[in-house]
Amino acid sequence: MRPRALVYGDVDLNMIDGSAIWAQGMVQALARAGCEVTLVLKAPVRTGRLVDPLRDLPGVTVRSPHAELPIDRPMAPKQAAAVLADLDAATPHDLVVVRGREVAAKLSAGPLAGRLWTYLTDVPQSAAEFTATAKAELHRIADASRVLLCQTEELRGFLENAVPATAGKSVLFPPVVVLPDGLEPRAPGPPDRRELRLVYTGKFAPRWNTYEMTSLPRLLAIRGVDAELHVVGDKIHADSSDPGFATRMRTALESGEGVIWHGGHPRAEAMRLTAACDVGLSWRHPDMDASLELSTKVLECGTLGVPVVLNRTPMHERLLGADYPLFAATEDDVLDALTLIGKNPDLFTLAVDRCRTAATDFTLDAAADRLRKYLTQTFPEPSEKVLSVKDRPLRVGVAGHDLKFFTRLLDYLRSRPDMEIRVDHWSALKAHDEDRSQALVDWADVVICEWCGPNALWYAERKRPDQRLIVRLHRFELYAHWPKKLNIDAVDQVVCVSPHYTDLTREITGWPAQKVVTVPNWVDDEQLDRPKLPGAEYHLGMIGIAPSRKRLDLAVDALEHLRREDPRFTLFVKSKLPWDYWWIWQKDDERAHYEKLFHRIRRSKLLAGSVVFDSYGRDVASWLRRIGFVLSTSDDESFHLAPAEGMASGAVPALLPWPGAETIYDSHWIHETPQTMATAIASTVSEGRWESEATLARTQLQTAYALPKVCHQWTDLLSQR
Repeated sequence: MRPRALVYGDVDLNMIDGSAIWAQGMVQALARAGCEVTLVLKAPVRTGRLVDPLRDLPGVTVRSPHAELPIDRPMAPKQAAAVLADLDAATPHDLVVVRGREVAAKLSAGPLAGRLWTYLTDVPQSAAEFTATAKAELHRIADASRVLLCQTEELRGFLENAVPATAGKSVLFPPVVVLPDGLEPRAPGPPDRRELRLVYTGKFAPRWNTYEMTSLPRLLAIRGVDAELHVVGDKIHADSSDPGFATRMRTALESGEGVIWHGGHPRAEAMRLTAACDVGLSWRHPDMDASLELSTKVLECGTLGVPVVLNRTPMHERLLGADYPLFAATEDDVLDALTLIGKNPDLFTLAVDRCRTAATDFTLDAAADRLRKYLTQTFPEPSEKVLSVKDRPLRVGVAGHDLKFFTRLLDYLRSRPDMEIRVDHWSALKAHDEDRSQALVDWADVVICEWCGPNALWYAERKRPDQRLIVRLHRFELYAHWPKKLNIDAVDQVVCVSPHYTDLTREITGWPAQKVVTVPNWVDDEQLDRPKLPGAEYHLGMIGIAPSRKRLDLAVDALEHLRREDPRFTLFVKSKLPWDYWWIWQKDDERAHYEKLFHRIRRSKLLAGSVVFDSYGRDVASWLRRIGFVLSTSDDESFHLAPAEGMASGAVPALLPWPGAETIYDSHWIHETPQTMATAIASTVSEGRWESEATLARTQLQTAYALPKVCHQWTDLLSQR
């Protein structure tokens, strides 16, 4: 059955700008990805130039509330939220794709919460703008969203750091570029006519430098370059900080020297006009250099074979290369670049090739493939093992005080149509609502206790004879007193995360061997697979350094050896600090260990400035972009997820031989001492093997611990009778 998608953008499809083009592209990509799509319009239809092509698509329905209800103006966010809720109540949808922070905030408090696929753009893009109110609103939106669609990697990383609730839900959905049927890109090669044709399409606003663009033909003529500026669009912004802008802008469009204003046009015609020109303009005010968004117009021009003048930013350098010839910051830069390529065919050809190559990742097919993957993850097809009981879905209860290691497994179980899930979230290790817990016992076919603690003891005493009880045990509980008190006869399966701890559990508890099984920790490899930042191969990483058995001191030993030969090596630590844990800092030996270590780091000339402590948080995937090696130097671990997460991110794992490490990780990554670890790291980088080693590590991770693989193992476990 095709997923049903409801789409709403807080955008006016009567006007051509990036947000309106988003709505077109999103509808087309969802339809191509296999959805039945209903697009709801914000504003009354005054021109069909953007809407009419969508009405003709199979599987797409366009709803205009203004034609169906007594509404005669663009809908406000509160009104739009009410209309969307009513439409969904009449015909339920599987996902609701929404663009616009204010309308998403309204929807997050309504019946569509949990099904939102929120496209985030209009968010504060600096720490200074990120007020407590904005952060709280975005947190509510994230909690209510099943998926958060981010236009760029930069935006995703910023959000995950600023709003932890977005971590794990944020996925990339870059702009979509669709060429209208029959439109041919610009003919290859440099301009074959006397004048250089410049083009701008979109809205007219002060920070978009649209007024300044109208002077370019006149200024280029002074330099001996004949040029025309072709302008498409009719949306002139009224700017409260510059009341005269709209008048000046219109006058320049109507009477500027060498300016040809085509007015508003359907998108296909706007793109046809662009393809008939030589150079696109996306030069903006420096205030916008920190933008976390990518201009759709840049990508459209690239697809059409039209090179673009734009600001030099890290994002644009990654897109087009640092040596791209049409970067510009000032008006003089723009004039210099246009004069240069107007007289240098080779540079013009280089600019065209860069833009065309960059645009290939933003096609409709690429967008549909991304959405198809996200849809499959969100709505998985039942496996060959359909988990039903008496012709109804299997009822699975999950109980525990801390579900952080179970979150994505829980998402997977909830997404299966052959399961019904309820959660008994204990408020603390020993505190819970007994009535709610008993209701779960009365309802469930299977109960999963996350942690072998008081929750497992409680459910083992009350389990029904026809009910299955699965307990997941971590290192923390194995050496506590709860396993000794557990009624193991009432437990069907105890799950450990590594073969070593499975053996230890059998040995320490004396439980029947067949009841203790291994299902490894999951790693969300799709979320962690992000492009590395420049210089990552010289960056070591550790996640979690407390208590002292995590052995940060041994990682510092390895770093010291590396820096004797190459001072570029740096250790990044993402962790709470030991004094943030009262139960650690109250111990004299723990405190003494860290005081000695921090004194060493502070006083050593070799280590000065080489150990960076980053704040603890859920933005691990974003943080790992800068990390080339993830270290595991502990005395003891049950699994140690950090190296596995590093492998998924494209980092190389480096471990010391803690007990059982070889049962989880390939011995290729395990080193006897910090010195041999440092030697291996140094040779991997100096011999140019870092990328190939990272690829090997990622392949191993996907084979053993990727989230879908572990989810299928849990499906097998739950299917047992």
